[in-house]
Amino acid sequence: MSIEALRARLPDYARDLGTNLALLVDDPALDDEARWGCFVASACAAGEVETLRAIDAAATAAGLAPEANLAARKAAAMMAMTNVYFRALHLMQAPDYEALPSRLRMNRLTHSGVRGTAYDLWCVAVSAINGCGACLDSHEAELRQQGVEPARIQTALRIAAVVSAVSRTLAAEAALRPQNSDN
Repeated sequence: MSIEALRARLPDYARDLGTNLALLVDDPALDDEARWGCFVASACAAGEVETLRAIDAAATAAGLAPEANLAARKAAAMMAMTNVYFRALHLMQAPDYEALPSRLRMNRLTHSGVRGTAYDLWCVAVSAINGCGACLDSHEAELRQQGVEPARIQTALRIAAVVSAVSRTLAAEAALRPQNSDN
């Protein structure tokens, strides 16, 4: 399924989501690898099958290299774990836990197979979807240290917001469809 087909699956009340999706696909703030990897990582984080398949197909058609696609999926997987852990530490606000080592393997964060700024942009997008302020701050600070402009970071956040909204809308619509009754 293409991005246009995905947009066509959105109900009329979500037309703005489809418009934003189309605009972000062509947004020049990020290069192709960073942009499409952000779409893939966000779709993985959102987890809705139709959206993930459409975005993965569109990213492949747009030329996202297989190793970059894999790295985007790694970013989503690693952030799924770290966002839960570090968000919990932040919410608990007990310094005892922050002083302890996490004892979570995170080698994939340093061996992603793509340049660091792209990977950190994907981590920002996934952390936004997962609601982890600690990871958002950490990856945003790393990006700023590498000279990435706020407008580029904002684009990653916009992609995350739109992909998450598209995924949630399609999941809600699927849940509301009448089921076949074979009983």
